[in-house]
Amino acid sequence: MSSIATRHIRRLSTAATTTATATATAAVKATATTSSSISISKAKSKLRTEYDPDKALNIYSSVSSHYTSPVSSRYAQEITIRRLAKSRRFDDIESLIESHKNDPKITQEPFLSTLIRSYGRAGMFEHAMRTYNQMEDFGTPRSAISFNALLCAFNHSKQFDKVPQLFDEIPKKYNFSPNKISYGILVKSYCESGSPEKAMQIVREMEENDVEVTAVTFTTILDALYKKGESEEAEKIWNKMISKGCELDVGAYNVRLMHEHGSKPEHVEALIEEMANSGMKPDTISYNYLMTCYCKNGMIDEAKKVYDDMEINGCNKNAATFRTFMYYLCRNGDYEKGYMVFKESVKVHKIPDVNTVKYLVEGLMEKKKMKEAKGLIRTIRKKFPPDSLKAWRKVEEALGLASSSSSSSKADDETEE
Repeated sequence: MSSIATRHIRRLSTAATTTATATATAAVKATATTSSSISISKAKSKLRTEYDPDKALNIYSSVSSHYTSPVSSRYAQEITIRRLAKSRRFDDIESLIESHKNDPKITQEPFLSTLIRSYGRAGMFEHAMRTYNQMEDFGTPRSAISFNALLCAFNHSKQFDKVPQLFDEIPKKYNFSPNKISYGILVKSYCESGSPEKAMQIVREMEENDVEVTAVTFTTILDALYKKGESEEAEKIWNKMISKGCELDVGAYNVRLMHEHGSKPEHVEALIEEMANSGMKPDTISYNYLMTCYCKNGMIDEAKKVYDDMEINGCNKNAATFRTFMYYLCRNGDYEKGYMVFKESVKVHKIPDVNTVKYLVEGLMEKKKMKEAKGLIRTIRKKFPPDSLKAWRKVEEALGLASSSSSSSKADDETEE
């Protein structure tokens, strides 16, 4: 199913080694004795800005033992798994997830489903499958909830070709019916594997069987067709959405904006206006596409206005906002403004990727802005996870900043103000 719809799917987990489970359980207990419990909302806030996998694990451990529902902790668990996966700490992921199988809530299908989906987020689809197969052992009932989590796990693991087989076999084996979300995930698998035409066959099958085809499912196909360069077919899907009375949302319009933002600004402006006239409020992604379109067409002043007016329009800048505007400012040689954008990104914990910031550092060095360049690198060393710093060490060495980057300086403080 589409990425929007998959947010509503629960996840499940799989089996692990006894040694790893014991290690994880001990780690959670140790953390519980040394760190005070925090609320789910506070944990989410901390995890958004914490890239160190050990610290992320500590934050999650301080809340995971007392949450009341799978939904309430899903984000916290998911982001912790992502942090560990990025550092390729798969044994720790297995240990963490397996430790939850000792929880009395394991008999509840939604709880178990979060574990399956978490394994999927780490690309550990075999563990997800194994956990699904353990449901009888735990006394956990099966329905479309855990089935959808399993399909999502395979999609997240990029095992798209295996999803249709699971879809055909599992409901028959366990005697339950897929729901509209299940079909949406199947559609997603075909679209991600570059076969939107097969996804359309599934839509026809849904219509024949009176299964609701949601706007999210249509949007998934729309996105795949645009990415494949089949604009005419995409427009047919859009018109079909309208004729069937699908409730068009911001996500659907953003797919069209994605397709249009490389063309003339007036096309993007027209879509933004159409959204507003339909009673929809463009979001950060919508304005990012407009800003990018202006940048690509050399309209930096117009792009700056979109950037400056984000908050006025009720939108928070995200990492893509800062990355895009900073990149185009640097391309135009305006490294000073690029540095101001970087400083703003630091304040809100939305620092752009390594390559974009490297571009800025090199520009500052070229302009003899040594203080800013050194302060920027020190900030990156503080804010980025260890596995991302190898590239920075090379940058420092190439620019002769390796020795000074570790020393404290007033420029460092100014960067983080």
